[in-house]
Amino acid sequence: MKKIELLAPAGDLEKLKTAVDYGADAVYFGGEAFSLRAAAGNLTHEEMREGIRYAHAKGVRCYLAINIFLHNEDILPLEQYLLKVRNLGIDAFLVSDPGTVDILKEVMSDAEIHLSTQANMTNYSAAKFWYRQGVKRIVLARELSLQEIREIRDNIPEDMELEAFVHGAMCISYSGRCLLSNVMAARDANRGGCAHPCRWKYHLYSDIGEGPQPQYYISEEQRPGEYYPIEEDDRGTYIMNSRDLCMIGHIADIAAAGINSIKIEGRMKSVFYVATIVSAYRKALDACMQGRPFDQKWADEVAKVSNRGFITGFFYGHPSENDQNYETSDYNREYMFTGVVKSYDPDTAIAVVEQRNKMETGDEIEVFGPGKDFFTQTIDEMTDADGNTIMSAPHAQQEIHIRMKEPAGENYMIRKGRAQHK
Repeated sequence: MKKIELLAPAGDLEKLKTAVDYGADAVYFGGEAFSLRAAAGNLTHEEMREGIRYAHAKGVRCYLAINIFLHNEDILPLEQYLLKVRNLGIDAFLVSDPGTVDILKEVMSDAEIHLSTQANMTNYSAAKFWYRQGVKRIVLARELSLQEIREIRDNIPEDMELEAFVHGAMCISYSGRCLLSNVMAARDANRGGCAHPCRWKYHLYSDIGEGPQPQYYISEEQRPGEYYPIEEDDRGTYIMNSRDLCMIGHIADIAAAGINSIKIEGRMKSVFYVATIVSAYRKALDACMQGRPFDQKWADEVAKVSNRGFITGFFYGHPSENDQNYETSDYNREYMFTGVVKSYDPDTAIAVVEQRNKMETGDEIEVFGPGKDFFTQTIDEMTDADGNTIMSAPHAQQEIHIRMKEPAGENYMIRKGRAQHK
C-alpha cells in the first residue's frame, strides 16, 4: 500500500510546531494575506521562515495557502508577495484561482501547485485540465463519494496526486464557495472573511398570501425584520448547521479509493485540537498502513475535542437529514484543555505547565504527548512560579508546577472532564 500523507492545519506558529511534533507529514498555513482563513493567527514572514525550518528539520513538508479568489486590486500585491516568500523553502502552494496559477508560474516557474477544494474539482476531465496547467495535486471537492474518487483516480495521470478532507467542520457550501456571508454580513467568504452565517440561529415563518401554496421565509435572530425566502419544511431551526466530518474509522476505504493525502480542517482551531486530532489520525493511519486493526480508542480521542457531532459526509453517498444539527450550533465540549507542559524534570518528576484553563487541586486530569496514549492522575498539589503552594490556577497562561506520576515531556497536553469545572 502506498504511503498516505497526513496533512495538518497550522493556524499560527505554535500550531505548526505542535502539528509537526504530534505526527503530521505535512502542514498547511496562511501568510498575512491571500489566505481563506483571514481570522486565523496566520504567519508573518519571519514566522514562516522559522516554522519551515522547524518542519524541514523533522522531514515535514510545508504548504502555503494563497487560495482566495482574486479581484483586480489583488493581482499586483500577490506578485509582490510571491517575490517576498519564494526563497523561504515552501514545498507547495495551495491555490484556487486560475489567475493565481498563472502568476505563480511566472514568478516561480518551479513551484509545486496544489488546487484548493475551493476550485470545486468534481470530475476527472477537470482534473486532467488542471494537470495540463501544471497542477500536481487536486484537493477534492467535499461533495464526492469514495466511488467517484476511485473513478477519478483511474482516469488521471499516475503522478497526479489526490488530497481529501477527512476531519473537521463542514461548510453548507461544501467546497466552500459560499456567498451567504457576502449577502448577510458584507464579508467575502471567497477572500477569507467568512462570518459563518450558516451557524446562526434562524426562525421559520410562513405567509399564506393569495397563492395556492404558503410561502416560507427565514429570519436570523440578530436581524429581526429581515426575511429571506426559502423552500424548506419545518424540521428545525439551525437548518444549515452541518455536523463535523470524521473518517478516522474509515482510513482503509480512503486508501482503497487512491487518495494520497488525508487532510484535517482547522486552521482556526486550538493547539489542543491540533495535538489531539493529529495524534489520533497518526496512530490510525499507521495501523492501516501496517495492516493492523482499527482501535476504537482513537475515535474516542477525537471526541474529546469540541465538535458538533460526527458524520462521514458524502464519502458513502448523499447525506441525509440526520447529518444536520437542527437544535443548536454549540459544540459538544466534554473535555477542557487546561495546560501545556513547557518543561519536565525527570529527577523530581515536576512539570512546568502553562495554564490554558482553570485547574484546581483535586482535579483528575489526563496527560498525553506525541505518540503517547494518555495517562490519568489527580492533581495533589500545585505551586506557582515562586514555589508557593496554590489551590487553584485561574489566571490565563499562569505558570504552575505539578508533580507527574509518569514522565511528561515538553508540549505534552493536559485536559480534564468539564464535569469537574466549577
